[in-house]
Amino acid sequence: MALEIKVPSVGESITEVTLVKWIKQDGEWVDRDEVIAELESEKATFEINAEKEGVLKTIAAEGDTLKIGDIACSIDTEAARPESAAPAATEDKKKEEAPSAAPATANTSPVPSADVKATPVAAAIIADKKVDVKSVTPSGSNGKIVKQDVLEALNNPGRKPGVPLFGREERAQKMTNLRKTVSRRLVEAKNTTAMLTTFNEVDMSAIMEIRAKNKEKFKETHGVNLGFMSFFTKASCFALQEWPAVNAMVDGENIIYHDYCDISIAVSAPKGLVVPVIRNAESLSMAEIEKKVVELATKAKDSKLTIEEMSGGTFTLTNGGVFGSLMSTPIINIPQSAILGMHKIQERPMAVGGQVVIKPMMYLALSYDHRIIDGRESVSFLVRLKELLENPALLLFGKDPVKSLLEL
Repeated sequence: MALEIKVPSVGESITEVTLVKWIKQDGEWVDRDEVIAELESEKATFEINAEKEGVLKTIAAEGDTLKIGDIACSIDTEAARPESAAPAATEDKKKEEAPSAAPATANTSPVPSADVKATPVAAAIIADKKVDVKSVTPSGSNGKIVKQDVLEALNNPGRKPGVPLFGREERAQKMTNLRKTVSRRLVEAKNTTAMLTTFNEVDMSAIMEIRAKNKEKFKETHGVNLGFMSFFTKASCFALQEWPAVNAMVDGENIIYHDYCDISIAVSAPKGLVVPVIRNAESLSMAEIEKKVVELATKAKDSKLTIEEMSGGTFTLTNGGVFGSLMSTPIINIPQSAILGMHKIQERPMAVGGQVVIKPMMYLALSYDHRIIDGRESVSFLVRLKELLENPALLLFGKDPVKSLLEL
């Protein structure tokens, strides 16, 4: 009996997906619940599992665009298990074997050695096809090996990497659903909002001093590093509650105001820009924010984010400073009405009390929808943000602790 495996529904607005990769190949034996394929929607990457054990018959090809409900493959559930197929492990057996499992060696590891940079998909192909990484010419950022580099090495065996240094070849590559969605939303944001950007700068001395004094104890206590993102998230939440229009959005002829702060964090993932959301950030501690940032960033890099984790959001933070950007004008993440751009911290001469002092400064850029956010609100938001970041003690109550004590 052939069991048809169809593309599952992954969200109300998702109508089609792309088959990125077959994890198991045509004719292979698959066990029940084993991952057999990787699919990509316009928002996230997800996997298809075998519903029963049997022999896999692939129907769709890698790179195909499939509608929700289309048949991706079938499984012959009446086929006999081949002798070469390992017996399916029971849950109890897995638990018994887990503690004594030998660590992966260089020959069994699913990824290249630690000194080789590769995307997850490229690493999987290298391990599966036993590709010599020395024969692969990396083309990704910072010398990272991407999928196309490995396929190029497989299609041109024996060719020395980097020869010729420059060629005149051209290649067409189909845009992924994620890239198409990013492109569409960016153009839509430019065309449908009255976008304007205002700037300010912040002295990062106080925050850097706090991090230097407390980072080791913070990590020991909470198990996570103390980064800049928790300071900016916490400060943004206070400022957003004081200037609610920056945390609002346009819905037809209405303005939707939010009494909570769901902060979207822009993350550069292997397949493109993704924006997971920290829910109710205004209610989280610094440690809870840092843990959530690490969790979402890790999932983004491993293409494991769910649609729910990327849906919603009332305000966005994006940090171009990690790539060396000194200043930029970020594009609004619609339907939100504002986005804060963080940038590189750079020492600059500043006039302080009539003296020239070297300070670690960061430019801040707030892009906002002028339809619902006026100049007074946008500038005041940035000024308040600057005040909170330059005086981190204010982040405890949102105002001066002494004034809070005296109820002033």
